[in-house]
Amino acid sequence: MVGSSAKRNKLIKWSNLYSFSCTRPSANDDISSVVFSCGPGFSRTVFCNEPHRHKDKPYKYGRNDVSTTKYNVVSFLPKALFEQFRRVANLYFLLAAVLSVAPFTPFDPVSLIAPLVFVVGISMLKEAVEDWHRFLQDMNVNSRTVQAHIGGGTFVSKAWKEVSVGDVVKVNKDEYFPCDILLLSSSFEDGICYVETMNLDGETNLKVKRCLEATLGLDKDQELSEFRATIRCEDPNPRLYTFVGNLEFRNESFPLSPCQLLLRDSKLRNTDYIYGVVIFTGKDTKAVRNSTLVPSKRSKIERKMDHVIYVLFSLLVLISLLTAIGFSLLLKSEMAKWWYLRLEDDGDLLFRPSRLLVSGLLQFIRALILYGYLIPISLYVSIEVVKVLQAMLINKDVEMYDEASCKSVHARTSNLNEELGQVEMILSDKTGTLTCNQMEFRKCSIAGVSYGGDINEVDLEASRRIENEAFQFSVDDIDSPRSQSFERFELSVADTGTQMEVLCGQKSIRNPSKVNIGISSLCNVSNIKGFNFWDDRIINKNWIHNSNLFDVAMFHRVMALCHTGIPVEDENSDKLKYEAESPEEVAFLIAAQEFGFQFFRRTQSIMHLKELDPSSGREVKREYKLLNLLEFSSARKRMSVIISDEDGQILLLCKGADSIIFDRLADNGRKYQEETTIHLSCYAEDGFRTLAFAYRLIDVSEYENWNKIFTQAKTTIGPEREELLEKASEMIEKDLTLLGVAAIEDKLQKGVPECIDKLAQAGIKIWLLTGDKKETAINIGFLIFETVHYRRFACSLLRQDMKQFHLSLGKETERNDQLKAMKEDILNQLDSFYRIIAKENNHHTPLALVVDGKALEIALRSDVKDHFLQLAVKCASVICSRVSPKQKALITKVVKEYTGKTILAIGDGANDVGMIQEADIGVGISGMEGMQAVMASDFSLPQFRFLGRLLIVHGHWCYKRISKMILYFVYKNIAFGLTLFYYELYTSFSGEVLYDDWYMTLFNVILTSLPVISLGVLEQDVSSEVCLQFPALYQQGQRNIHFTWSRIIGWILNGTVSSLVIFLANIYILSPNAFRGDGAVADLTHQGAITYTCIIWTVNCQISLIISHFTWIQHLFIWGSIFMWYIFLYVYGSLSPAYSEGGFHLLQDSLGNSPMYWMVTLLAVVVSLLPYFIHIAIQRLFYPMDDHVIQEIKYCRKDVSDNRMWQREQDNSKKSTQIGFSARVDARIPYFKDNLQHKKKVIYRSLTNSPLFKKV
Repeated sequence: MVGSSAKRNKLIKWSNLYSFSCTRPSANDDISSVVFSCGPGFSRTVFCNEPHRHKDKPYKYGRNDVSTTKYNVVSFLPKALFEQFRRVANLYFLLAAVLSVAPFTPFDPVSLIAPLVFVVGISMLKEAVEDWHRFLQDMNVNSRTVQAHIGGGTFVSKAWKEVSVGDVVKVNKDEYFPCDILLLSSSFEDGICYVETMNLDGETNLKVKRCLEATLGLDKDQELSEFRATIRCEDPNPRLYTFVGNLEFRNESFPLSPCQLLLRDSKLRNTDYIYGVVIFTGKDTKAVRNSTLVPSKRSKIERKMDHVIYVLFSLLVLISLLTAIGFSLLLKSEMAKWWYLRLEDDGDLLFRPSRLLVSGLLQFIRALILYGYLIPISLYVSIEVVKVLQAMLINKDVEMYDEASCKSVHARTSNLNEELGQVEMILSDKTGTLTCNQMEFRKCSIAGVSYGGDINEVDLEASRRIENEAFQFSVDDIDSPRSQSFERFELSVADTGTQMEVLCGQKSIRNPSKVNIGISSLCNVSNIKGFNFWDDRIINKNWIHNSNLFDVAMFHRVMALCHTGIPVEDENSDKLKYEAESPEEVAFLIAAQEFGFQFFRRTQSIMHLKELDPSSGREVKREYKLLNLLEFSSARKRMSVIISDEDGQILLLCKGADSIIFDRLADNGRKYQEETTIHLSCYAEDGFRTLAFAYRLIDVSEYENWNKIFTQAKTTIGPEREELLEKASEMIEKDLTLLGVAAIEDKLQKGVPECIDKLAQAGIKIWLLTGDKKETAINIGFLIFETVHYRRFACSLLRQDMKQFHLSLGKETERNDQLKAMKEDILNQLDSFYRIIAKENNHHTPLALVVDGKALEIALRSDVKDHFLQLAVKCASVICSRVSPKQKALITKVVKEYTGKTILAIGDGANDVGMIQEADIGVGISGMEGMQAVMASDFSLPQFRFLGRLLIVHGHWCYKRISKMILYFVYKNIAFGLTLFYYELYTSFSGEVLYDDWYMTLFNVILTSLPVISLGVLEQDVSSEVCLQFPALYQQGQRNIHFTWSRIIGWILNGTVSSLVIFLANIYILSPNAFRGDGAVADLTHQGAITYTCIIWTVNCQISLIISHFTWIQHLFIWGSIFMWYIFLYVYGSLSPAYSEGGFHLLQDSLGNSPMYWMVTLLAVVVSLLPYFIHIAIQRLFYPMDDHVIQEIKYCRKDVSDNRMWQREQDNSKKSTQIGFSARVDARIPYFKDNLQHKKKVIYRSLTNSPLFKKV
């Protein structure tokens, strides 16, 4: 019995919300008369513990297996082929391959079919491998096991895919739920269980679920042997937070709510086991219905590449048309006179003067096939291979590995690598993205007095720069040297009395630059996670000497009691840890514990505290009966508990947003409102989150009357339930007495300020989209801080000298809630902003726009949107506060459509998924808020700071690599394909092909493929270190200067010149002269082989002129490709003439022994490359680009020998920066000087008027 009692107590300690009347409908409540309507949308019927009844219609439901694959065995071939031939180039080559079987085609069918099969096959193989990995992942999930009831109280392991509707399952601690389950009971006596929904909504905080009181007894295997019940509920839908249904059990009907529903892919935590019955399986589960396919995204370069293909195809059609017209004219006027051709007697339709139109059409089709090498068939597959290899290099970059989390960057798709180099705007979430989502208690204001504080890094840096004007003063040492919160450095003079109390604890501050030491030594902040606070006035039990003792104690009591947390024993400490639904609650519980109010136990309806008794100074245990819990919601923005203390007093303890709490204060409860408001403003300036605390003493009779109303609302079933509950809450949450506010900090991630500084220098604008209130959102840009040795670094999205525009609805307009009036209000504000900009003389003044969620909702409407975006895109920084997930996605969409710029969205939570999927590039942070954002993203990062390297280094490289690669592809195919056209003209459309079929086949597939892949994977214009030192290089991608139409046309012309030089050199040198010493002239075979040799040498030497960064791999691929041509000639010529035909012993007996062959090759290559060489020489000498200058400096080692030159170039690259830490410090200095002078005057007046000064 003792053991059983101990176990029961242990379980109760873990429990959170119990079977008190406020949280769970009782069987005694009059709800049996409620009839659940099984109309449209509410037709699902589940027979509990009778899964066999769901094998036949109408109660037959889907299986529990889930598939995320794109293909199956049957659909792979048709679907994959459809995907491949959606590409214009592949469709063209398919048509050419089909036509190649016709007798009039110039090539052997194999020479056209083989490359097409190879290219399409590689792409399909890639698709198959990716889908196979998805299949293995699905199989792994579907093969997980769960304990399922088979009758007689016996549970056996069953695979997830075998679970069916109606099954009773047992899920153990730390296991995932296999489907959507109705909770029947748990290991806790009151039917409570804790669920982690990280995979669903991104939140790591535990959710509390509770079963119906009617099923509490079903907590043992044997108890379920005779269990039978019927569930009638809503049909499958994607709504995660709603569930409506009834449980018909033992001739009674019990209403069901989301509190009883356990969703697939969530995990059971801190609970030994639960029993439940399966309601939704497989595709019917809410998790699967919420899963969205990642939208297909294509980079700007890839989309432009399609237009390049269209241009080449147009060129192909043009020269084919010229060939057909020229042939027809020649056939009609001249060929008919050439009697030896005997055209009239010949059966070949290609040469029928009598059927001129048919012959011309066939010649046109033949030309389309012949000149098809103008279209680079291997371009798509080469780019896919290159992008996969680029993604592998990105994934393996050790500089983007986070040792703390053991995670690295992961390119989840390789389609957008080059898009990383063209980002112009970043839309970023704050919590968990810029910050760590680890809350710390930092400051508080109790009874009008502010406690806690430190100094920010921007002011320290500005102080160092104006050291000669440093603020110096000295007063006598009083007491409490640790009581310094250093608030004298705050530029606000809100609470001079408090500051004087602080100042009188320090002898002298001679130099602000030395304050860093003071912070770490004097402020002696403990290493307690979640508590970064020190102020001797209230810490270490000193609050018991406070003049406002009752208010201070009540403030701490609200922190310790107004929550949904549970205590957890810490094996490494004598103090408790806490689990709660939000990290803020955890921080408050830890703070309360440090102040002497330890919440240590929770029974069925009792909360136990260890409090510090002010009268005796000893720790005492007190019990508080929890009567009601009014839960927090985004609409309410507050949470309340109603408790009864040991004296029988009924208290309402409330915490919430300051605006909400202030509106509910009693007239005599506003004693500290003015001082608290000032402190709230100061805390917001520091970028802290704030919550106001208040309480109310309730009469017993008033509570009893209210509780009846609340209970009735709570047991109501229907759409009006929430409205009734809100009205009931409004009745009791009024006439509050303000106690104060608490400020918590979401720590900034390591390296965020430096990263933002680099991104700003790269010309990228950053928009911050946060759900925080407006004041905090504004100062997130100024002062989001990270504690590193107790120093804080500014995020630097805003500067003091920025012209800030605040767009928000007027209170009266908002109160009236008239859409037309709200639109007019927003438009009037926007017009006033434009007038201010027009009057501003300095057009280079950086602008910042701050918008709240309600104003944003109006501003994004169709008739206001353009007016708003016109201003927003002009601003260096835009900060949106109180933004919903839907608004995040909407603003991403409209900004992308309005600007046409490349937008990157980055976030870490499920609320960021819409924004991530809507942006051109979506980046997920694999942080504290689950994997939803990561799963929806294109790239995942462990920390925000790696975004700088991902964009500025890898993005810059990938953009230039892909650009060069496509341009080179265009060049080499033009250079090769046009020689066929020239030869056709030269031979009067004879129909002869200059090259052997095998030459044609090998050109794109073997002999020129590897060098271009090495270019796309390994090319670097500058090193990664230089990229980070000169972020302005990134702007080349933003301006797209390496893939403009002028460059594309230039490379087409370059290929045309090269092809013309090579063809003319071969024709006019070889034709009139003897090819060999025995007087033999070059025939078609020799002519084709020599011309082809010149092409291979030219295109491979051309790529060596393009490459800036050589490795042994590039050398191997370039010169190895040329060598492979000679190996092929030798092997091909060694085959029997039946296979090699005219190529038999071609290299051994003819070409290799002829000096003319080597002379023509050398001459043609040099002359072909000469125009490009002259172009780059002129450009580097007279019109150098930024990377050219840096390359010259590095090559001449000027960065070592002439450091001033190197530094000057770095400074020049930073001139246009308007945001970032360095820009903020420069802008802060004049502002700091002015405020410093004002501060001197204030403190001088305060000191001279103080009794202490007069006494001295």
